[in-house]
Amino acid sequence: MTKFKKIDLSKIKTYSVKERKSKVSLSDFAKPIGDDQTIGDFIENLPSILSGHFFKEFLDDYTRSVKSKSTILLMMGAHVIKVGISPLIIDAMKKGWITHLALNGACVIHDVEIALWGITSEDVAEGIEDGSFGMAKESTEFINLAVKNGKGSLGYGEAVASALETSQGPYLEYSLLYNAFKMNIPFTVHSALGTEIIHQHPSVDGAAVGDTTWTDFQIFTNNVSTLDKNATVLNIGSAVIMPEVFLKALTVARNLGYPAFGFSSATFDMIRHYRPTVNVVERPTQKKGKGYYFIGHHEIMLPLLFAALNSKLK
Repeated sequence: MTKFKKIDLSKIKTYSVKERKSKVSLSDFAKPIGDDQTIGDFIENLPSILSGHFFKEFLDDYTRSVKSKSTILLMMGAHVIKVGISPLIIDAMKKGWITHLALNGACVIHDVEIALWGITSEDVAEGIEDGSFGMAKESTEFINLAVKNGKGSLGYGEAVASALETSQGPYLEYSLLYNAFKMNIPFTVHSALGTEIIHQHPSVDGAAVGDTTWTDFQIFTNNVSTLDKNATVLNIGSAVIMPEVFLKALTVARNLGYPAFGFSSATFDMIRHYRPTVNVVERPTQKKGKGYYFIGHHEIMLPLLFAALNSKLK
């Protein structure tokens, strides 16, 4: 017998579980997939709990954006290209599922290498040991020359896309820049000096990088100003650059009086990051709109997203 005083539980008040407000019921449970079911059936059979519920809700928002021909802004980082998703994004642009494509600077490097040589993504761990990381000559000089030629007249993305068109590279059909350029879909590149391997080379023109990416910021902000209650903003695989650029562009649009409120935003990434959480998902939608965060590998989540959207739009 303990010598210390214990709480008396005999007078605890209870109630029936049937009267309690419960967050989960059998109707929310997942359902097995049948042999003849479609991707649409698969999505509907996801549990309507936590991310399963939010994913289906976001698909409804995205579908509404497509059907209403509203702004659909896709921001992305380079890893999306490195895991082979470019053909799906190009297909989405062709179908009207993306109305503005915004890339960080690293995307351009991988996009150009795929377009011209069909290969990309070096071994960074190996290259950092002997200082060879990022020192490939051809792709770097191609991009730096294109950006230099675009200074004073073109945005960064348009300058590189124009150079790709002139190059007649053998794999242009896999290039995000080239395809957006040919389809007249606005696309912008948001470069941060010192963050990309092309800035390591003597061919870089810092003033040209600044000038062309500044033009692209203004183009990007113009499209951000068109966001409305039916619009969708996606941030895929950019942890810092695109969330920061988006927040500034949104501030400018609202400061100028554009009613850029009420849209849905979603970040897809492999782990949860601070800036995408606050700058894309939370702050821009805090009073009007909805924000979502989905965690998973791009090479799985993005094919799933576009397949599910395609099914809903049929």
